[in-house]
Amino acid sequence: MSRCRGYLHALVAATLVTVLAGCGLLGGSDSGNTGGSIQVEKTKIRVGVLPIIDNAQLYIAIKNGYFNEVGLEVEPVPIQGGAAAVPGLVNGGLDFSFGNWVSFVSAQSKGIDLKLVADGYQAAPKMFMIMTGPNSPIMGPRDLAGKTIAVNTFNNITELTTRAVLQANDVDPRTVRFIELPFPDMESQLSQKKIDAAFLVEPFITRASKQIGAMPVVDTASGPTASIPIAGYAATGKFAAANPKTVAAFQRALAKGQAASADRTSVEEVLTSYAKIDESTARLLRFGEFPTSLDPTRLQRIPDLMRTYGLLKNRLDVRDMIIPPPPV
Repeated sequence: MSRCRGYLHALVAATLVTVLAGCGLLGGSDSGNTGGSIQVEKTKIRVGVLPIIDNAQLYIAIKNGYFNEVGLEVEPVPIQGGAAAVPGLVNGGLDFSFGNWVSFVSAQSKGIDLKLVADGYQAAPKMFMIMTGPNSPIMGPRDLAGKTIAVNTFNNITELTTRAVLQANDVDPRTVRFIELPFPDMESQLSQKKIDAAFLVEPFITRASKQIGAMPVVDTASGPTASIPIAGYAATGKFAAANPKTVAAFQRALAKGQAASADRTSVEEVLTSYAKIDESTARLLRFGEFPTSLDPTRLQRIPDLMRTYGLLKNRLDVRDMIIPPPPV
């Protein structure tokens, strides 16, 4: 009898442990899709962002709880541009960062090991514009010869597309002087005539048009740069190697945010918060496209154009930088 009783006690105890573990009360892991059950190496991540349309997918993913679903808590960290993202990634201040592909490719060519983890934004007509202040004598691209153009950071996608379109319009890009200015400061500099022209993206194109009567000079996402890939998300190779589950979780959540960005209303709703624009302005903005895959053939246009226009000396195969997304 005592032997039977002992067996029953052991059976009850084993059953209780199994039930508690299944409920997560003993700290066991689960392979389900709830936020608390997915095991990632780093749960709290810092992501570099800009106050522009391009990274709306991140804010949509935060708002809709996509990151929570994969066990991640995201802290957006404001940066000036893709070039500014690279030092933050290298020194560990950022885990991931949004940035333009030109800056990431440039850093890679200089020996900084970066991995591309998610696409973000692709050009469409009239959302990449060089603009002037009201009453400017600059009427077209040829009038930009010898002038000063503001870009948000040097040697990035804005400078690359400007050089390409100027050359396509028989203007030697070497005659243009580029200066660095954050996007939010360009409108006032145009208004005060401290610069001749500025490379603006949304929401700053629409805002400058409404508030100071800024005028378009040339669409830099046209001709040789039509539909050019603009920007996405990167991490260092070191971080990616040490945190593969975190990278995969980030990719899964962001992919859902990217897909949701196809709904214009969803993008407009988040823009009123992180980009600090009103609803009426948000409805007027010209949107680019939100690709849902890291297509190496499409992204290869960036290093190839960089070589053509003097921003890259040697050929770079972008496939070596891409971390393929996990299976859906």
